[in-house]
Amino acid sequence: MRSVSVLGATGSVGESAFDLLMRAGGAQAFRTVALTGGANVARLAEMARALRAEIAVTAWPEKLAELRALLAGSGIACAAGAEAVAEAAARPADWTLSAIVGAAGLPPGLAVLNRGGTLALANKETLVAAGPLVMGRARRTGARILPVDSEHSAIFQALQGEDLESVEHVTITASGGAFRDWPLERLAQASVAEASRHPNWAMGQRITIDSASMFNKALEVIEAHEFFGLGSERIRVLVHPQSIIHAMVTHRDGGSIAHLGAPDMRHAIGYALNWPARAELPVPKLDLAALGSLSFAAPDEARWPALRLAREAMQAGGAAGAVLNAAKEQALDDFIAGHIRFTDMAPAVERALEQAAREAGFAQSPGDLDAVLAWDGFGRRAAAQGRGAA
Repeated sequence: MRSVSVLGATGSVGESAFDLLMRAGGAQAFRTVALTGGANVARLAEMARALRAEIAVTAWPEKLAELRALLAGSGIACAAGAEAVAEAAARPADWTLSAIVGAAGLPPGLAVLNRGGTLALANKETLVAAGPLVMGRARRTGARILPVDSEHSAIFQALQGEDLESVEHVTITASGGAFRDWPLERLAQASVAEASRHPNWAMGQRITIDSASMFNKALEVIEAHEFFGLGSERIRVLVHPQSIIHAMVTHRDGGSIAHLGAPDMRHAIGYALNWPARAELPVPKLDLAALGSLSFAAPDEARWPALRLAREAMQAGGAAGAVLNAAKEQALDDFIAGHIRFTDMAPAVERALEQAAREAGFAQSPGDLDAVLAWDGFGRRAAAQGRGAA
């Protein structure tokens, strides 16, 4: 029986993975080693019981007593805290999905790689903050990383049987998020509630706001650079409001291979779960005649300065990815808390990168987790400077 773990099980990606596992036979088809989650321990316990997990872990220590009570008599072990999440990730499993949001996903992701496991990676921050460290660790231990971000899964699928050397460039698409049609002058007044409504995808609040600011796509550009080894000049972004084409691979002979599919994360998760085979998945099949047309536009970097910051971070290299990601997370926290405006997030990230560039060691890629976390802390502190009431 194949063994699996899901890190971040109670988030939107984790819920999609749970749905796929249950539809594929649940505890009768898979041995679930570990499920981890956050504050929603009631849902975590429900999932753990359904899949008969060996251990359930909440990242919130104050929720441990509640989790234990919910799982009493089940025989499922319980634990809490960031270290417990990483320890759960280190437990041997054939396939582990990392769907934890933010830099918090890096330590457990490394724990999977340290044991040479298969890491289905939905946590883009892992590669943004520590790409060289993560990819190097996978090579040394023989671990496999499968992309689960829809765009990177699309590239991965389009490259099957192809020579990466023949690729001229790849294109990842962006819906444009909640504010793609707003007048620029109105963006400064955008509320958290307005930024939290995605036109196409059903996602968590943080990633939905990141989509509106295009920081989600900025991170994905860096992720594509790290995962596929492509220079920044070979990674393009195209605004595609329908979210049907997820990515395209353009070859030197002028031909392009596009991956099309409904905006449903269960496809990318299911592809990684069943790779290298393909299995029937409960996702809508495309009806192009019903769609009628697809539209595209070049991204406006005045509206979405995050894309420029991502390219500058790739060119800078070293610790720039760790700083950009941390500063973005801090700026997002501050926007959600009402400390800054929507349009203040990109300047906060740019300020952090500028300050970091003057620090000793910035040009060197962090060589271990402690170094990544040190730059992460720097980025958060720098982004938080000068914030005022929104």
